Amino acid sequence: MKNKISQEEQEQLISILKVRFEKNLSRHTDIDWTKVEAKLIANPEKLWSLLQMEKTEGEPDVVAYDKNTDEYIFFDCVAESPKARRSLCYDRKALDSRKEHKPKNSAVDMAAEMGIELLAEEQYRQLQELGNFDTKTSSWISTPEDVRKLGGAVFCDFRYGRVFLYHNGAESYYAARGFRGCLKI
Repeated sequence: MKNKISQEEQEQLISILKVRFEKNLSRHTDIDWTKVEAKLIANPEKLWSLLQMEKTEGEPDVVAYDKNTDEYIFFDCVAESPKARRSLCYDRKALDSRKEHKPKNSAVDMAAEMGIELLAEEQYRQLQELGNFDTKTSSWISTPEDVRKLGGAVFCDFRYGRVFLYHNGAESYYAARGFRGCLKI
């Protein structure tokens, strides 16, 4: 059945997440792993999404806790844009507009299939406060509707000690550009 995770996969994934959590405590000061784990166990559909993030080499990790919504926030924390999510155009409209040399998917569609969202610009900048990410790659981010209506899409990377926000045609795709996701549990 779709979006289901076996007990064995659940245990393995939680173990991986716990090790990553403990190895990177600076990403989530004042967050208690036992509370995160309890949320994970109580939300198997979200665990399935985290498993998809892990399988596509995103290395998801807890980066924040929202007290207002009682949600833990996971971002892809792999050093470079996730390898299994590269060479994608921005969205379905862009993919459909390509006449030839179509990529295998779009970032927006793949994120939706995984049950996650593309990082917004503010979230991408928050991620960069936790380390240096995308120093050799770039990542599509959630594009404002007014930019998308004009045929563009935006992406970010980290160069020269700062985050750069760029634009490109939404139908473009590159071997060094993927996307990073966000999941709230």
